[in-house]
Amino acid sequence: MIEIPADRLSAEVLGAVIEEFILREGTDYGSYEASLENKIDQVRGQLKRGEVLITFDPATENCNLLTRHQFQQYQIQQQQENESELGS
Repeated sequence: MIEIPADRLSAEVLGAVIEEFILREGTDYGSYEASLENKIDQVRGQLKRGEVLITFDPATENCNLLTRHQFQQYQIQQQQENESELGS
């Protein structure tokens, strides 16, 4: 899985990635329901602040949004798996 810098995507593609993620995953906004436009704005803000990353998995050819923590955990897991494979 690789990180795709948001600024490397056109505005149209970035908007489509964010919208597809929101519609696919859904989100929990607490006791109120946010409009799609509001949710998109929130995700854009998280991307700008570096809290959320755009990732691409070449094996599945899927694009996804992960929190920075989720991406770091994935990297640690992959490193541990690679080290255990080398040690076997």
